[in-house]
Amino acid sequence: MWPRRNRAAEEFHARLLQEVDEEKKGICKDPFIYEADVQVQLISKGQPNPLKNILNENDVVFILEKVPLEKEETSPVEELQSEETAISDFSTGENVGPLALPVGRARQLIGLYTMAHNPNMTHLKISRPVTALPPLWVRCDSSDPEGTCWLGAELITTNSSIAGIVLYVVSCKADKNYSVNLEDLKNSHKKRHHLSTVTARGFAQYELLKSTALDDTVPASQTTITLDISWSPVDEILQIPPLSSNATLNIKVESGDPRSPLSHLHRELKFLLVLADGLRTGVTEWPAPLETKPAVEVVQEFLNDLNKLDGFGDSTKKDTETVKHDSAALDRSIECLFTVRCDLDFAEQLWCKMSGSVISYQDLVKCFTLIIQSLQHGDVQPWLHSGSNSLLSKLIHQSYHGTMDTVSLSGTIPVQMLLEVGLDKLKKDYISFFIGQELASMNHLEYFISPSVDIQEQVCRVQKLHHILEILVSCKLFIKPQHELLFSLTQSCIKYYKQNPLDEQHIFQLPVRPTAVKNLYQSENPQKWRVEISSGQKKVKTVWQLSDSPPVDHLNHHKPDFSELTLNSSLEERISFTSMVTCSQVHFK
Repeated sequence: MWPRRNRAAEEFHARLLQEVDEEKKGICKDPFIYEADVQVQLISKGQPNPLKNILNENDVVFILEKVPLEKEETSPVEELQSEETAISDFSTGENVGPLALPVGRARQLIGLYTMAHNPNMTHLKISRPVTALPPLWVRCDSSDPEGTCWLGAELITTNSSIAGIVLYVVSCKADKNYSVNLEDLKNSHKKRHHLSTVTARGFAQYELLKSTALDDTVPASQTTITLDISWSPVDEILQIPPLSSNATLNIKVESGDPRSPLSHLHRELKFLLVLADGLRTGVTEWPAPLETKPAVEVVQEFLNDLNKLDGFGDSTKKDTETVKHDSAALDRSIECLFTVRCDLDFAEQLWCKMSGSVISYQDLVKCFTLIIQSLQHGDVQPWLHSGSNSLLSKLIHQSYHGTMDTVSLSGTIPVQMLLEVGLDKLKKDYISFFIGQELASMNHLEYFISPSVDIQEQVCRVQKLHHILEILVSCKLFIKPQHELLFSLTQSCIKYYKQNPLDEQHIFQLPVRPTAVKNLYQSENPQKWRVEISSGQKKVKTVWQLSDSPPVDHLNHHKPDFSELTLNSSLEERISFTSMVTCSQVHFK
């Protein structure tokens, strides 16, 4: 038995060490399988960490779980399942997410990890001094009486040598009638670790905004805004965070919500992306039009109106009003923050007409043919903003002098012409907002609006600028921050997007003073409330947490018994999830 266990510890350590070495070399690998039943994954710092919901961990860590079952393997495996693993129902063939290991199997793996790092185990064939590995955590199926859902192990090192190990046990259950006392938690921690004094640190998370589905055809967006607050000392369980706390806003915004006051602008951006993709790939997926009339008819009417007005005056106002009407999502509460510009020039008005009506390449060619003919005949003499380098702008300027270059409306030229016009228009929209709201200067925006890069890169940068605008408008609507906070958030977003590609899943964090956001949380129930008891040692702690959603994603038996729900009770009232983290230290010397 012992020789076999020794070999297992040696092989386990060697395999984990190999994974760490490859990660340091930048070799990205999929999870590997250990002994047929265990899947091992090394989570790098900054990657989504399943322990964050309980321990707020975000460092490098090994996560061990049960190997996912293939659909065709379901039946044979079920026949061999022990009572310990029968909790989860794999027979549905659905994606059940991460799978847990039996608690007994998890203890074996923790034991191998501990053995391999124990410097007293000199008989093991492991190079000395033993290389310390990242913490190891195992998903458990809660099949023991304590309801264990995680087991963890983290090394204690002094002067680069391994002095001991901290063993963690995490339990979780759905519990409507939870009962816990802060002093009992403190006394339990003191007794377990032979301490005379302890400190308690609190953490609360408030959900300020979470998008819901509009209907069955429009799913909920990924937009969320949460407020994290931490403080010390803690006076009582579920204490409202004091105004002396540290607070941070976490903001993740997905563009394109049809309820957003920016939905009209987002549609223009999407049309711009369609043109850019068409220019790059040669294939254009035209979106459904907003206009009921054919594009050629829309443009002809526009030119006729301009001809009557000599290209000036009320046409701009009329077209702006049309845009406002078409973008019915504009909310009165946001008008002071983002309004449609009233100074649209000829090219920008043309973009508004064509982006809502063009549905084919043939439409593009016919529309631009009409426009060029009108310019050549002198039917219109439109005005333009300065600074545009688009082909259409050059033709218009040439028409002022009665001579125009011949343009062959073939190949990609019509697509590029409209793309250039759209880029100019959207850049001016964003400049108008950021400058008008005193959130950025032209120097801040230069990276995003520069015409010196190729047109595809210009489109990417405009897309980033739009995402920043979506973030700011969402915060303005739902948080109503002071200008100082909005300015700080703007600068943070600009800095991030000058260095990173577009990422609508990125969470922007903004430190705030609790006094500035107290009206958002003091009368609300937290989504998550946690107390962490320790004596100053980071790794040795007791944690108790209450949350309104399961803190672990690998267990199904936390769901409440729906048969107990009454007609007058809501699901939200009945579900609470309590988690407890305890630990013990083992010293090797």
